Amino acid sequence: MTAPTIDLNADAGESFGRWTLGDDEALFRHITTANIACGYHAGDPATMRSSLIRAREAGIAAGAHPGYPDLLGFGRRTLPATDSDVVDYILYQVGALAGLAAVENVPLTHVKPHGALMGRICRSPELATRVARALQPVLPGVPLMFAPTEAMRAVTTAGLPVIPENAADLDFDQDGINIVEPVPRTKDPEAIADRALEMARGTVRTVGGTVIPMPVRSICVHGDRPNAVAVAAAVRRRLESAGFLLRAPEQAP
Repeated sequence: MTAPTIDLNADAGESFGRWTLGDDEALFRHITTANIACGYHAGDPATMRSSLIRAREAGIAAGAHPGYPDLLGFGRRTLPATDSDVVDYILYQVGALAGLAAVENVPLTHVKPHGALMGRICRSPELATRVARALQPVLPGVPLMFAPTEAMRAVTTAGLPVIPENAADLDFDQDGINIVEPVPRTKDPEAIADRALEMARGTVRTVGGTVIPMPVRSICVHGDRPNAVAVAAAVRRRLESAGFLLRAPEQAP
């Protein structure tokens, strides 16, 4: 019997200039996919390049992690922007990372929106479809990675590629969308590992106590959490001990 597969992704490359956030080198030992910030909510050209190199050396997948142009709020604030603005924000950032990735010979495997931008896309089937379609001329075949919602169903119906994912280290609202923390805090790694295993098995409990379907192929932990490395290690141990094989989505049979 073939072992079930699951991807463990983390938001990374979120340092900026001389300011360092997170321990990506240690984090990359535990995850299978890195979502690399593209300069709008965090990151800068040098950090983007070094993150791609680090992912390549660690043997993990790498994708783009575009957000709102909001360095001050780390992309976790909802900004006034039209759908056209959002598409342009994403294409601009993905294009920048794609250029560096081409130089470093790192294929980009997905695009995962960040923070408040993720929440907006998850709640808008029209915007999600528009973004997924706009990405195809830039990176043909690239999937949009986001939560399994009505928006994802719309993208799938349009024949566009997706990777269903959600974060185990955040709470869930009644629609199965993560509730963003303005400032990440230390959390119990074992409690997050429990939730990750629940998600890998296809369900999750909301803040209201309801158990809802959560058919993800990828589970996220946030690299800017103070104990992110411990969280990622605990999640990986729990998933592997339960019989899951950790692989990036494009590696899954």
